[in-house]
Amino acid sequence: MSTSVSGSAPLPGSSSGPESTPQAIAAGREQRAGIAYGLAAYLWWGFCVVYFKAVAHVPAFEVLGHRIVWSVVFLGLLLGLRGRLPEVRAAFRHRRTLLTLMVTACLVSTNWVVFIWSVANDHVVEASLGYFINPLVNVLLGFMFLKERLRPVQWFSVALAAAGVVFLTLSIGHVPVIALTLAFSFGFYGLLRKVAGAGPTVGLAVETLLLLPLALGYLVFTHTQGELVFMRDGWPINGLLMLGGVITALPLLWFANAAKRLPLATIGFLQYLAPSLQLMLGVLVYGEAFGRDHQVAFACIWTALIIYSFSAARRART
Repeated sequence: MSTSVSGSAPLPGSSSGPESTPQAIAAGREQRAGIAYGLAAYLWWGFCVVYFKAVAHVPAFEVLGHRIVWSVVFLGLLLGLRGRLPEVRAAFRHRRTLLTLMVTACLVSTNWVVFIWSVANDHVVEASLGYFINPLVNVLLGFMFLKERLRPVQWFSVALAAAGVVFLTLSIGHVPVIALTLAFSFGFYGLLRKVAGAGPTVGLAVETLLLLPLALGYLVFTHTQGELVFMRDGWPINGLLMLGGVITALPLLWFANAAKRLPLATIGFLQYLAPSLQLMLGVLVYGEAFGRDHQVAFACIWTALIIYSFSAARRART
């Protein structure tokens, strides 16, 4: 008896098109892993507001000091287990890399302490504004320092975001210093790390090691003045402060894994998760003001980001 095979499912082991090849399956698996890593990193960065609210009664510079000290411990253990400590020593021996990482250490510590202070003092909305502005600051810095050419749509995006910041400045009567400090410190940080010649984990290890003497000196001095919160307010707070290293380094590792697996356009879309979550937490959970002036300014910036992101995605596909 004969049976028609027209329209039937393919036999086991037969090819059903390019999407079922081992290479395509592996690529799909890598992309799914990349999205998972990216979501984990940006969700972590978004919800880290909750962590810094939990230690809000601790002075910002003490939180920063613990963040540096425990990052050194965590990264030292991680790189030691992976056999990558020689890369850290090599970075210290390379003059140009070391000088660049000294500057980036100053930039990232400035970014950290401003963010810590802004969360503790109920400025989460303005902090989120800074991270919304940051991608467009990166575009502007690329044009100014890396001679990257901007297309008209990119110029329009930057101008629209700038218009939003100017409107907010005029409306509230003062420059949004927190937002601009966060945006430009992280923008210059990314610019210099692009040419530093050190990977994300090794680079962060060197940066925190360079900051370690200052962090330890501050913590010791504060202790001698009887003002150190650590070891005074009980183990819940001690534990949270010691988690500063994990809070700092873990999302960076996830981000590095995402960046290796995903197109830049996909990373560009994912990066808006963190400030969006920060904004929602600031308004809905912590009750910060989000009036008409903020709405107009954020609308300008969101529109600019959408226009720029779709332009970048279209170019990437091309």
